[in-house]
Amino acid sequence: MKILFVIDSFYTTNNGTSISAQRFAGELRRRGHEVKALCWDSPTDSSAESLTDGDFRTSKFHMPVFQPLMNKHDFSFAYNNTAIVHAACNWADIVHIFVPFGISMEAVKYCNRVGKPVTAAFHIQPENMTSSVSMGKVKWFNELFYRSFRKNIYNRVRHVHVPSRFMGDMIAARGYTAKIYPISNGIQEAFMDAGERKAKGEWVQTKEKEAPIKIMMIGRLSQEKRQDVIINAVRYSKYADRIQLVFAGRGPEYNKYIELGKDLKHQPQFVYVGRNELIEHLLETDLYVHASDMESEAISCIEAFATGLVPIIANSRVSATPQFALDDRSLFIPGDPKDLARAIDYWLDHPEEKARMEEQYRLLGRHYSLAASVAKFEQMLDKEMQEQKNVDSQPVPSVVQPRRQSILRRVSALWSMFM
Repeated sequence: MKILFVIDSFYTTNNGTSISAQRFAGELRRRGHEVKALCWDSPTDSSAESLTDGDFRTSKFHMPVFQPLMNKHDFSFAYNNTAIVHAACNWADIVHIFVPFGISMEAVKYCNRVGKPVTAAFHIQPENMTSSVSMGKVKWFNELFYRSFRKNIYNRVRHVHVPSRFMGDMIAARGYTAKIYPISNGIQEAFMDAGERKAKGEWVQTKEKEAPIKIMMIGRLSQEKRQDVIINAVRYSKYADRIQLVFAGRGPEYNKYIELGKDLKHQPQFVYVGRNELIEHLLETDLYVHASDMESEAISCIEAFATGLVPIIANSRVSATPQFALDDRSLFIPGDPKDLARAIDYWLDHPEEKARMEEQYRLLGRHYSLAASVAKFEQMLDKEMQEQKNVDSQPVPSVVQPRRQSILRRVSALWSMFM
């Protein structure tokens, strides 16, 4: 198949959705498919160039007022050049939508009009976006986005990929009518291989008795990820003077977290590294904490426990991540640093039990392989292709003239999203 991924920012490495798209593209190509992305950004090196079979590229859309904030999150919208969007869809046998924004709306509308097979994924919770403007817990505001996404994308396709059953239930309860496929985004074999080396004793953590206790979290440094809860929890731990926090990621809260952690004996470290270095960090870590208030899956948490780490997870009602906890000892009250400190101290007080559960979590990680996830994803695409054959379609126009987007037209489009 010739598969088109529609995703505004494809090549960023600080965004879970983009990283999943890159990994799916690589695995699909390994399985013999052609994959191209419709996006605004470009590969930055030779390894990135090999992710796809070439791309359809629009320009970057600069969002008034909010663009500086979006830059801190390493995400920007793609300009909706209809000629490029249509040409990209015409190239593909099937189109898959990753994010529910301008070029995706145009792609779905065009595919519906010409009878092109199209599927979508629900990766982005509205709460993830609205948290950036301190409205992540304002229900009516988030519901506007759920309604817009449903109207403009998800009720216009037959099949929707969600990274967790939790997310499937969330959108089904809001009137999303497509068939839902809960498929993990999957982790690369390298994380599972590292965990296996550790379990076989091929990698041994060599620490002095009084060396710092390393606690790690992977994720964008943004409000909803709640790294602040982890920093504050250290103050309540009996091991406060021995704990070294390591945060893997970057984002708009960096300066805030530097200031928040400056009075700890071991000031938090912030790293932004590639896969191999990340694995080395995980192998040297004693506990993994995932404090995020909201997640559609949290693939980084799976990567961590697949290497043989006990996770401690915020038990948030708007997060899918608590599903990974094997018992309540790996859960804490979201946003509560004292309760997190309690959980940290329990595991550090019981090293033998921690070692036993590290093996249980490592084995759990083996259920989330990227290859298995892409095989299920491939079945969803096949199903859409088969169903589209039974639907009458209009002929694809040979020439599509580009339409200039005036300021008035853009404002009108944004308003119509919520009507």
